[in-house]
Amino acid sequence: MSKNYKFFNHKECEFFPCHDMKNNDKFNCLFCYCPLYFVEDCGGNNSYINCVKDCSNCIIPHSENGYDYIFKKIVELNDQKRKSRNKIQVNL
Repeated sequence: MSKNYKFFNHKECEFFPCHDMKNNDKFNCLFCYCPLYFVEDCGGNNSYINCVKDCSNCIIPHSENGYDYIFKKIVELNDQKRKSRNKIQVNL
């Protein structure tokens, strides 16, 4: 099975590359805007400036294994949310 759905490179973008990487041919633009931006404990190299999350030093979404990392993190977060919801329902 092809894994083309995990990678997209948009070299014509006026912001390409938006982060410094060693190999721009492997720069993944699929998650140009990271789906984990609103996750406080996303695991990326982020900081906060005036209470705003700054991800400019994080290259996880653009790395070779970024898709797998983000997908796994979303599944974990959904599992946690489901367990929390079930726990609340049991206690009612």
